[in-house]
Amino acid sequence: MSLTVSDLEACAREPIHIPGAIQPYGALLSLHPEDLSVAQASANLAGFIGEVVRPGERLPALLQPLSDRLAAWQATSEPTLQMRVAASDLQVTAHRSGGLIVVEVERNAADDTDGLLSRLRDFAQILSGQSDVEGSLTAAATFIENLTGFDRVLVYRFDRNWNGHVVAEAANGALPSYLDLRFPASDIPAQARALYASSRVRLIPDANYRPVPIEPALNPVTGEPLDLSLSQLRSVSPVHLEYMRNMGTASSMSVSIIIDGRLWGLVSCHSAAAKVVSNTLRDICDFVVQSLAMRVSALLHAVDAESRVALGRISSRLLASMSAGASWPRGLIQVEDDLLAQVRARGAVIVTEDDYLAVGMVPDEAHVRSLVDWLKENVSEDIYQTSSLARDFRAGEAFAAEASGMVAIRISELYPSWLIWFRPEVITTVNWGGDPHKVVREEGRIHPRRSFDAWREQVHLTAPEWSEAELSAARDLRGAIVGIVLRKAEELAELSGELQRSNKELEAFSYSVSHDLRAPFRHIVGFAQLLREREQALDEKSRHYLHNISDSALAAGRLVDDLLNFSQLGRTSIAIKEVDMNKLVAEVVKSVMINAEGRDIEWSIARLPSAQGDATLLRQVWFNLIDNAVKYTRPRAPAKIMIDGSLDGDIVKFSVSDNGVGFDMTYAGKLFGVFQRLQRAEDFEGTGIGLALVRRIVERHNGSITASGEVDKGATFVFALPTPERKGRAIA
Repeated sequence: MSLTVSDLEACAREPIHIPGAIQPYGALLSLHPEDLSVAQASANLAGFIGEVVRPGERLPALLQPLSDRLAAWQATSEPTLQMRVAASDLQVTAHRSGGLIVVEVERNAADDTDGLLSRLRDFAQILSGQSDVEGSLTAAATFIENLTGFDRVLVYRFDRNWNGHVVAEAANGALPSYLDLRFPASDIPAQARALYASSRVRLIPDANYRPVPIEPALNPVTGEPLDLSLSQLRSVSPVHLEYMRNMGTASSMSVSIIIDGRLWGLVSCHSAAAKVVSNTLRDICDFVVQSLAMRVSALLHAVDAESRVALGRISSRLLASMSAGASWPRGLIQVEDDLLAQVRARGAVIVTEDDYLAVGMVPDEAHVRSLVDWLKENVSEDIYQTSSLARDFRAGEAFAAEASGMVAIRISELYPSWLIWFRPEVITTVNWGGDPHKVVREEGRIHPRRSFDAWREQVHLTAPEWSEAELSAARDLRGAIVGIVLRKAEELAELSGELQRSNKELEAFSYSVSHDLRAPFRHIVGFAQLLREREQALDEKSRHYLHNISDSALAAGRLVDDLLNFSQLGRTSIAIKEVDMNKLVAEVVKSVMINAEGRDIEWSIARLPSAQGDATLLRQVWFNLIDNAVKYTRPRAPAKIMIDGSLDGDIVKFSVSDNGVGFDMTYAGKLFGVFQRLQRAEDFEGTGIGLALVRRIVERHNGSITASGEVDKGATFVFALPTPERKGRAIA
């Protein structure tokens, strides 16, 4: 039978910190801090102090000599106070709980403490000589076994899921060996682990003891059962006592190994027979274990630091490659070995909006993309890691051979951009101390298993755990990638800003120059004409010179006018209204034909739909396109010019076609550039700005323009403008 969630929750909810009773190897009383009067007392207190004590009475006579020290301690922040009662063999320990002073009384044991200082000095020397964690744990287990005389001393180490692993053992053979066995997290529920973290030492001298009740049951200050979290005498759960008996141990003592403020493991001592360990020896064991914790912490931090330095070098190479690459994904892929070594993975993929890049052993692309979809829907953190992907993502079982372990880092919140590392499945064999999946349920409650014989289990769909150093390296790389992406975005934004500033400056310069040049060119034309009219005696050559001056000034004036119009366009506000394009085209054709009088032109003008726009600017569009058609059909007789228009959904399109000289489509991209000409200037007059002006006007109306043509067969220009419906949707 396997444990259900409700079973586990029921075990985890057991209020083991308020049992309402203590173990009988000591006695307890709680005192009001104001006057040290008795609030509660254990039922066996008289057996330790020689008198019956009732709530409300003064401090018992035997403990009266301690009152001054208790009062002085009350004024400090010291968590505990230890004292000996001079008139007896009692050891007293006090701590605070629920607004009361909890006093625990034990009898002093006749421990052999001779030479203890020398033994501790030897242990410190042995411990400092250990170069690894395993040796340090074994040295501590051996020392505590010799010091206390327990039959078996185990050192547990908890994994990430709080399963216990026996990593060191010292024993005399009276009890079976548990070395290398694992014990499931359910053996030590969450609330028990919390007590191990807050109170490091726990002793159970006799698993068959009868709990001694505390009277009255409720704390008179809080109205709740007295919290015994910090009590050494606290009575333990009946389930735990049954667990001990099933294990074949009559007594136990545990000392917590706390590293970096977190419960790292336990030193657990067992004996086949009942065994009392004095308060003094327990304190010494606690000192030894905390010395061990510091040594283990130093060794682990040294290994971690060494690993971080090595991974830091890899990070530097990855960063350099990303910075030099065309993009960060391409930069990472160029140093494939380093990318995998960053977290010691066997495969990696980079998925962005534009790229899918893979290196090493990875699932096929379809599986990876389904995984990315799952990440988008189910993972909100920037980094996700697992050593058993199939446990979280059921479909992952299909590609567990390549991806049982996974670290995924999110690069962008807006776009599907991920860097994912994979580790393949590694099938392992775990030796459990009994079947962890078997539960004994009798009389309506769960009982601990009865067998602790080694039970072997093969574990599938898992990969080796990711270390903190590797996960930290993954986070660092994410930070570097995000930094590069942001930096490039900032560079682009800065470049765009500079370009806009340059354009505005150029626009202002063009406006100023073209505006200032208009008058001089007109003056040149005017004076040239006046001179030609006034001086009748000029010879033909001089008149020809004046004519050329006038024509050149007129051409330069037109260029200046076009430049002025072009530069003004960015400053001009657009007055949008419905424009009758039939009327507009008719007016334009009429004006164009003034300069093309006598030309043989066949016009074909269809009925045109109306459009939304600025009538003045749209007139300029029509003028430039129709004027071009007239100009480039000059070699044709008859010239044919077709003007058409239609409504296509929420777009209205207009076209101007001719049978003129056309152009080579190879150069179509240059048509709408400033000063771009596809014909020789001496064959066709023009400034080279007209089509650039047309495109700018159309784009300011949120429209577009295209051109197609063929040399000597004509050209077609099509411009499209959005209808009011389309504009409305864009705004929404």
